[in-house]
Amino acid sequence: MALSRAQMAIVQKARALGAGKQGVALTEAACCYLLAIEVQDLNLATQFPELPRSLIPFFGQEPLADREIAGLPFLPLFERLTGLVMDADTYFSCLAWVHKLRLKYELVLKTQAIPTMDQVGPRGLLQYGTVPDAALPPLMQWRKWFFDIDNRAAQLTGYLFEPIFAAALGGTPASAKKSPVRRRDNPSKGRQVDCVREQDAYEFKIRLTIAASGQGRWSEELGFPSDCQASGFRPILVVLDPTPNPRLTELQEAFRANGGEAYIGDAAWKHLEAEAGEVMGRFLEQYVRQPIQSLLAAAPAALPPLTAVDRGDSIELTIGGVLVRIARSDDTVAADEEDEIPDDIDDQVPGL
Repeated sequence: MALSRAQMAIVQKARALGAGKQGVALTEAACCYLLAIEVQDLNLATQFPELPRSLIPFFGQEPLADREIAGLPFLPLFERLTGLVMDADTYFSCLAWVHKLRLKYELVLKTQAIPTMDQVGPRGLLQYGTVPDAALPPLMQWRKWFFDIDNRAAQLTGYLFEPIFAAALGGTPASAKKSPVRRRDNPSKGRQVDCVREQDAYEFKIRLTIAASGQGRWSEELGFPSDCQASGFRPILVVLDPTPNPRLTELQEAFRANGGEAYIGDAAWKHLEAEAGEVMGRFLEQYVRQPIQSLLAAAPAALPPLTAVDRGDSIELTIGGVLVRIARSDDTVAADEEDEIPDDIDDQVPGL
């Protein structure tokens, strides 16, 4: 069976370079590796004897660039896999999406410039005199560099989940300009929706904090479920972090008052995995939920000692006696040169 247009779009998107200075693309060999991982996950190794049995773990410590299988044609393998398993194309698309964003963040770590004193110097007035002059400038530079790479991690993480959850549910994200959910106060304008599936309109949140909700956006948050109901859609709230707070309670009530549902914490994961079906439910468990739970379980009660050393070609962090080495490039990017994160996520995982 030949690949469909949607399936070919998945392959083309995986191989596309992406926008900006830090765009990444997947090679034919990288696509073969990801397909081999999927074959392994779905217990189909006997159907693909040409693929190696021993693979670098997807979440292993080996360099991301090593995750390749050279010398095999990808498209015939992909066509065979999609003919064997329903949702195999969606599984591959989401796995490729995660891998590309991991490659992109690796590039961020490699190229994010150490800020200059010209950039951060005025901030030193807040601590001037309380810290020796020899220590304060490098402290400010390290602090800003950590902030920059964490800011990029936050951006990419926010960009990661929405298309994966939408794909797993069998729906699509909808940007404001393409959304079927219209604003009650201005029907000519649409509402951005994380996932539209038939008459359900999903809002995904990793967590909801009081601080984030108090910055002029709370009325927007509360207006979403009523706009959905007025447009003929059932609003569904999915929040992964179960930590209670008054804003979260208020938002749940708003969704339910407008004919919707709210799933929080474990209930959110159960809903996603149940609606995703067997194949994509396995993907969510293995590549999203389990890694997050593993990190939460490993978090120490108190922060261990941390040292940071700039060696020019690398930055070495020692955390509780464990060495983490970040390779560095001479071709660095300042914070004000970072790639813009596009608004339209609905175009990022095609064919879903």
